[in-house]
Amino acid sequence: MNLVATPARLSTADATFEEDFKARLHWSADTDAAIEERVASILADVQRRGDAAVLEYTRRFDALDAAGMDALELGADELRAAFESIPAAQRAALQTAAARVRAYHERQKQASGESWSYREADGTLLGQKVTPLDRVGIYVPGGKAAYPSSVLMNAIPAHVAGVGEIVMVVPTPGGAKNPLVLAAAHVAGVGRAFTIGGAQAVAALAYGTATVPAVDKITGPGNAYVAAAKRRVFGTVGIDMIAGPSEILVLADGSTPADWVAMDLFSQAEHDELAQSILLSPDAAYLDAVQAAIDRLLPEMPRAEIIAKSLSGRGALILTRDMEEACAISNRIAPEHLEVSSREPHRWEPLLRHAGAIFLGAYTSESLGDYCAGPNHVLPTSGTARFSSPLGVYDFQKRSSLIEVSEAGARTLGTVAAELAYGEGLQAHARAAEMRLRAPD
Repeated sequence: MNLVATPARLSTADATFEEDFKARLHWSADTDAAIEERVASILADVQRRGDAAVLEYTRRFDALDAAGMDALELGADELRAAFESIPAAQRAALQTAAARVRAYHERQKQASGESWSYREADGTLLGQKVTPLDRVGIYVPGGKAAYPSSVLMNAIPAHVAGVGEIVMVVPTPGGAKNPLVLAAAHVAGVGRAFTIGGAQAVAALAYGTATVPAVDKITGPGNAYVAAAKRRVFGTVGIDMIAGPSEILVLADGSTPADWVAMDLFSQAEHDELAQSILLSPDAAYLDAVQAAIDRLLPEMPRAEIIAKSLSGRGALILTRDMEEACAISNRIAPEHLEVSSREPHRWEPLLRHAGAIFLGAYTSESLGDYCAGPNHVLPTSGTARFSSPLGVYDFQKRSSLIEVSEAGARTLGTVAAELAYGEGLQAHARAAEMRLRAPD
């Protein structure tokens, strides 16, 4: 098969650039109505029948016929055995990646995740109490691909935050368990694990069954059914985000080998046909070189067909007037992954306001961030980096305000509160404050 990958070739100097640019960026997050209807039915059925419904859907969708829910739970011994069964090189890689992810998130907790308070001159105490969630559920995709890295990225920050129990769900179609995923669960400190997936797994985590405990928040990626289910259970539980197709944007000044950048574009394009890979550069000859590298390297890629469809359907090589303009366009896109492939990456980084993760310099490939650099690889997509952040320790904590008003403070604040409460027509609020303007008899 003679595959060709033809990213759109755009230039900001062209009169039609804005129109062409918007057309290339467009992606509809609308979920098929049939999926929404089916997911609603599954959620309601699991909420009503619990384990029996989970077993039925696991038989139907994963071809896994279990006599009972106990057969779908992975015990700590099985996770440990999986870890001990994988090659030594994989064990070492898992442990190294986990240690780096843990070290990064420990610093994140120290920076922003501690309780604090202060006292005013009259003795009033104000502050904030930070506490971890009691129980969280992490969804790990299974089936066509296995993602041990997703186990680390979801479970470790929850563990660092102090979450009491981490429950993992992972589909195992036909009963095929991936030992690297189970080993990652062992390394990351997963408490309980079940071989269930899809909307039924999300429902079990959200509502609880006789076997699967209800959680406070669900994190982790999944297919359209999982995304639709997470959207529907939000409010009953928290969720991390509704993720769209994977994205990479590379800002290049032409100093990085073209083959490196071509492979970085491939690294996201190989996820699926809707993934988006974009290169921005003020050097037209460099864009030509990257296209030539794409043509040369594509045939040797095992997922060449997916890469070709992704680059041809949603990819773009964009010629800009200069690097400043490239940075401005990047801010408009607000990409999931942003590589600054430049001799002077720190010159351009201050201009970049919106991105899930920023990778600085030619040696910082996005793939290192996916596996072992340390920062989380669960990132906002589809432009949501304009207002949201990577998954982190803070997603597994909640904050309670601390207020202790002294007797003297009540006299000062009570007058202010009463005045405002009367203005809002809330007399009981005002009276409650006024009663404390003097000590009780």
